[in-house]
Amino acid sequence: MYKTIGILAHVDAGKTTFSEQLLYHTKSIRQRGRVDHKDAFLDSHEIEKQRGITVFADQAVISYNDSTYTIIDTPGHVDFSPEMERAIQVMDYAIVIISAVDGVEGHTETVWQLLQKHQVPTFFFINKTDREATNVDNILSDIRANLSEDVCNLTTAFNEGVMHEELIEFIAERDETLLEHYMESGYNEELWLQTFKTLIRDNKIYPCACGSALKDVGVIEFFEKLDQLTETTYVDEGDFAARVYKIRHDDNGNRVTFLKSLSGTLSVRDEVTYGEITEKITQIRMYNGSKFTTVNQAHAGQLFAVTGLTNAMIGDGIGALKEKATFEMIPTLKSKVIFDSSIHVKEILRCFNLLDEEDPSLRVFWDEHFQEIHVHVMGIIQLEVLEQIVKERFLFNISFGKPKILYKETIATTVNGYGHFEPLKHYAEVHLKIEPTERNSGISFENICHANDLSIGHQNLIRHHLFERNHHGLLTSSSLTDVKITLLTGRGHNEHTSGGDFREATYRALRQGLEKAENNLLEPYYDFKLKIELDHIGRVLSDIQQAHGSFEPPETIGDKTIIKGRVPVATFMNYSTTFASLTNGKGILTLKFGGYDRCHNPEQVIEKTGYNKEADPQYTSTSIFCAKGKGYPVPWHQAEDAMHCL
Repeated sequence: MYKTIGILAHVDAGKTTFSEQLLYHTKSIRQRGRVDHKDAFLDSHEIEKQRGITVFADQAVISYNDSTYTIIDTPGHVDFSPEMERAIQVMDYAIVIISAVDGVEGHTETVWQLLQKHQVPTFFFINKTDREATNVDNILSDIRANLSEDVCNLTTAFNEGVMHEELIEFIAERDETLLEHYMESGYNEELWLQTFKTLIRDNKIYPCACGSALKDVGVIEFFEKLDQLTETTYVDEGDFAARVYKIRHDDNGNRVTFLKSLSGTLSVRDEVTYGEITEKITQIRMYNGSKFTTVNQAHAGQLFAVTGLTNAMIGDGIGALKEKATFEMIPTLKSKVIFDSSIHVKEILRCFNLLDEEDPSLRVFWDEHFQEIHVHVMGIIQLEVLEQIVKERFLFNISFGKPKILYKETIATTVNGYGHFEPLKHYAEVHLKIEPTERNSGISFENICHANDLSIGHQNLIRHHLFERNHHGLLTSSSLTDVKITLLTGRGHNEHTSGGDFREATYRALRQGLEKAENNLLEPYYDFKLKIELDHIGRVLSDIQQAHGSFEPPETIGDKTIIKGRVPVATFMNYSTTFASLTNGKGILTLKFGGYDRCHNPEQVIEKTGYNKEADPQYTSTSIFCAKGKGYPVPWHQAEDAMHCL
């Protein structure tokens, strides 16, 4: 039986130390490493050793009883949350490590929400119970209050396969059939165990245990119980289906695509299809830490890497799996790459495009007008790590400009946009309806153009041009979002329409529509949750209001107050330091990306950006018409009257 187990936690909860103990006890490594000794098996990258944090989601393979486990050690720092989320997509079960010293921390809640979103069955391990003044019951209460009421303590209630009375009743309370059986016939060991497994798999019960990873207390006992309580049902029959969850480039520059197989088998030289592309698998690798062995075939349930897939992206479905995965952890900052002018920009761009394949959240962007490279990031630590990665892998010294907020733009009114492109021996005309949609819906497309007016091929070309890039808004040149674009009609010419004409007409139609619309600037928001002592409520509420945030009525539990609300990233991104100082490190602050909403200070942002819509080299709202064998421009406010299809 193949099982993929992810290990997740807030930074410094002891996640990597826990993993080392697991690997040691299952005889996967001969010697236990430590983060502070820089010899942890799963923190094999030099950057991880230097910083003492996990940056990359690496995996190790262990065999235990009749199962083969792939253990994924994930980053605990918020700056590397996208790497963690990509790993979550392929987990069968998760172990969340919680420090008995710190309890449920801010990032722990983010981890929990992601696991819930992706429906990953979860176990908890309360670590560092060897520390003075730690109280397991208090941490269990903390988990029940902040994460789930359905947590049971395995350490006290499930030993050597024997269930204590409290666990027997706990399980029965969560299954009506079992409860009836319990009332009529009493306890049946086999029935209870199988129901326990099912309830865990269905995210209705979350087992918890405790111990000390550093002192090697309770780790292997916990894993024995996890082994007994988990099961997977992968089968080799049927069509091959897999998900891409990671991309790397090896020392020889080969593109290595990591897959989680969901059904069927895959052999070397098999051809697989993703999207409209079919490619041949040239090698299958089984990774264990930084090393790998090659095999001829991979089975359902396994995690492995392949070579031969040149265009597959993270999140893609392979073979019978068609849908692409979606990710919630989205960067809200962008930064300019700064490099020595003696290095050709194409070399820097080549390196960053490779990094973009490995981490699609970077969304590397080349600004042709300013001749600049920009990347999207989660925070300062990620930028520092990127500097090191570029130096070690590509031997370039780079730095980054101060991170800036990633703004977006939308419209508040429905408009029609018209674009015409007709210099001599060219011809294309496009009519679009552009209307606002609900917040954070992105860009959608509808086509009501009749084939009698415009060929299907040209209609598809217009759709392609609308989605081939992020389009600029008029206010700050930020990406346009939250609009529905409908192709109304268009026109081509049998003789004169050529490549690129419909791109020009489509861009001009979009831009002409935006010129007529009411444009709004959007900024990213955090959904926040604060847990503080009652004494601090006045100051914290004042801080939230000054940050242009909003909040729900505070909820008091014992001597603590919980406050939930929304606040702009721009005003709150550095608040964690202030909050820690205010609460002496005892408060809990959870920040989760909550999508985009109206900007709280659009005038200042627009003025500071200084974008001149008339001087954008990539866009113009002016149409080009032709008369007497010569093209001439028609400005946007006059273009509608000149259109041929009206």
